[in-house]
Amino acid sequence: MLVFWKEKLAFLSQSKTASEAFEAALTPHADIVITSPPQLKHATIQRYNRFLRPMFTVAGAEDIETMALIREPIDWLNSWYRYRLRPSLASSANSTVGISFDAFVEAYMQRPRPAFAEVGSQAKFLTGGKGDMTIDHLFRYESMPDVITFLEDRLQMEITLPQMNVSPVLNLTLDPEIETRVRAFLTKEYEIWNSLG
Repeated sequence: MLVFWKEKLAFLSQSKTASEAFEAALTPHADIVITSPPQLKHATIQRYNRFLRPMFTVAGAEDIETMALIREPIDWLNSWYRYRLRPSLASSANSTVGISFDAFVEAYMQRPRPAFAEVGSQAKFLTGGKGDMTIDHLFRYESMPDVITFLEDRLQMEITLPQMNVSPVLNLTLDPEIETRVRAFLTKEYEIWNSLG
């Protein structure tokens, strides 16, 4: 998470939406930088509203706006799957080595999820306790020029994003029946993502 005090902006770091690249590019210009633990670095809007916003209000910044990104939902799962294929995770319960993308997506739809498919939810990250959207500025990951333009205007600086934390490139497709089911499972994510089109 990055907070720009004078510019009154909190950039919430949704996983698998270039958060590492934004962190690298913007940390020198941010007033508050939270890089760990992951529960704080990737604090949801609900956690932000419950814990951080009240603290900022007490410090005199009651009008800080929030921003975040959302990625096309199946592509988001695809990125998580590829990220967890990396060799350093091979002996971990989080590894997807030896697991097909179809099996990963089916596991993501299970309750409880196995460790390798426990990657959270973009919709839960972006919505409050009642499921309401409370992010002030939400962008599609796929519309990166719009994100950069917004940040450059808001922060009054030129931004060049480095390539970081990039998952291996693989040509992955889902079985059509599994894709139909996961699209239904991800209804809220698709509602949010489609609303930005």
